[in-house]
Amino acid sequence: MTSPQPRIGVLRFPGACDDRDALWAFAALDAEAVFVWHTETELPDLDAVVLPGGFSYGDYLRCGAIARFAPAMAAVSEFASDGGLVLGICNGFQILCEAGLLPGVLRRNESLSFVCRDVPLIVERADTPFTTRCTEGELLTIPVKHGEGCWYADDALYEELVSRRQVVLRYAEPVNGSRADVAGVVNDRGNVMGLMPHPEHAVDPLLGSADGALILSSLVESARERALAAA
Repeated sequence: MTSPQPRIGVLRFPGACDDRDALWAFAALDAEAVFVWHTETELPDLDAVVLPGGFSYGDYLRCGAIARFAPAMAAVSEFASDGGLVLGICNGFQILCEAGLLPGVLRRNESLSFVCRDVPLIVERADTPFTTRCTEGELLTIPVKHGEGCWYADDALYEELVSRRQVVLRYAEPVNGSRADVAGVVNDRGNVMGLMPHPEHAVDPLLGSADGALILSSLVESARERALAAA
């Protein structure tokens, strides 16, 4: 039996600018990637959902604060509550936090400046659906490009997340002032993840690094297993 191509939906919000990059990256990693418009009230038959980076609704109010009310987000929340795999990249991470699907908030960078460069990341967990191709403690190089990527949680929440091992990625050097250099987290069930770096911009060595493919291909494999289990 030939392994099926998992069907991964990439949400499109007004102002998003990395949706096509995400679509291309997943297609290059042997997934059937399809666009899902933000006005959809129901998701098509999908094995995973990706909220891409960009500047949804021009980043008015707070990043992701308007997009979280998009009709499609109710369907994404339902998909996640049913155990579906959801990945938020940069603005997608911000939207998931605003929607309450991920813990913490994203604030203005500590420097109050836009950051756009390759950054080193430390893999804290390799047992999530998004990091199975990684090894714990591995150093990845993936670019960031954000002005509001400073992840914050108060003492009680941060300690709770650490005890539950919900921190998946940390910056290996100061980048934006994130608490304890947190770069990516999962929800308590482990099926929803958000990260500020852009793995879709690091899937080809010609771009300087292919380390992002480790994260995206992990999701593709996990989504494929989900498709097989449902068959």
